[in-house]
Amino acid sequence: MILSSPQKEIYAKERFSASEAQRLAQEIAFGPVVFQVSRLMVKFGILALLSGSKEGLTLEEIAHQAGVSRYAAQVLLESSLTIGTVLLREGKFHIAKTGWFLLNDQMAKVNMDFNHDVNYLGLFDLEEALLNVKPEGLKVFGNWPTIYEGLSQLPEQVQKSWFGFDHFYSDHSFDDALPLVFASSPQTILDVGGNTGRWALRCVAYNPDVVVTIMDLPQQVELMRNKIKDNPNADRILGHGINLLDKETPFPQPFDAIWMSQFLDCFSEEEVVSILSRAARSMTTQTYLYIMETFWDRQKYETASYCLAQISLYFTAMANGNSKMYHSRDMERCVREAGLEVVKMYDGLGFGHTVMKCMKNY
Repeated sequence: MILSSPQKEIYAKERFSASEAQRLAQEIAFGPVVFQVSRLMVKFGILALLSGSKEGLTLEEIAHQAGVSRYAAQVLLESSLTIGTVLLREGKFHIAKTGWFLLNDQMAKVNMDFNHDVNYLGLFDLEEALLNVKPEGLKVFGNWPTIYEGLSQLPEQVQKSWFGFDHFYSDHSFDDALPLVFASSPQTILDVGGNTGRWALRCVAYNPDVVVTIMDLPQQVELMRNKIKDNPNADRILGHGINLLDKETPFPQPFDAIWMSQFLDCFSEEEVVSILSRAARSMTTQTYLYIMETFWDRQKYETASYCLAQISLYFTAMANGNSKMYHSRDMERCVREAGLEVVKMYDGLGFGHTVMKCMKNY
């Protein structure tokens, strides 16, 4: 693994003093407690109460207004005080900057819901998942080989948080990605791993002539059809249900463009090469393949790299046991091994997405 110059300034040097490192070690040790306390400070409305009070609130006022016991308010506030999400001045509590972000940053909300509803229980089996290279934490929800087969059967709140997480990151990048894909005027697009059809719907709304075929698991294709059936452009969105992990399953052909958004991070490197190799065999000299991913090494802000590196463990424990949020050079290597070449990379789409534009390497 090679770090870029900005990353070397962060990850190749010691960042903390001895006392800061000691504090961080304890924050890690109490991480589950810190997470749940902070989540409940949002859920119970305590941070919102403090945010709306310029003068601050006493313990008794918070307990009364939040509708919780004095004891519940006290333990949450004392914990939050030491975490750093609230402040205490002259007997009154105030919201701190970190608490404000927990309350108002949509990304923090999406990540917190995703980690609580989708990941929290299953991460207990992370060690087993790493040793067995299987999503051992997934058994808290069902006995599927990967989360994708069971997605339509997950509990309602788990589905809500899963799709909320997935859509939050992808949707914000679509506006930037559409002009890149349609610059070559494709008339047919193969949307690989198209999920519920959100990208396909954006395409048929953006261009009145394009036809998009979504290729995904049969159950996902059926879910997509139900989601889009009332859309006036649904007749230009087709479905093709296959198991992409079957190395013998070819890609349909031909298409002007092939689109893979937040898709290849769902597979191991060996599986990525297999999928891209089959895509390459279906391509002509005029076909472009677009890979959109949030590569952790190409982020503008270090906080984004931090989040992406932690998200990788969702894939380990819950999704499939063998994939991750990729380093861009690892993905480029997979592209080359599949007989393709990256002709251009576009960074900074939405919340840190990169699009790799690829062609067949003759």
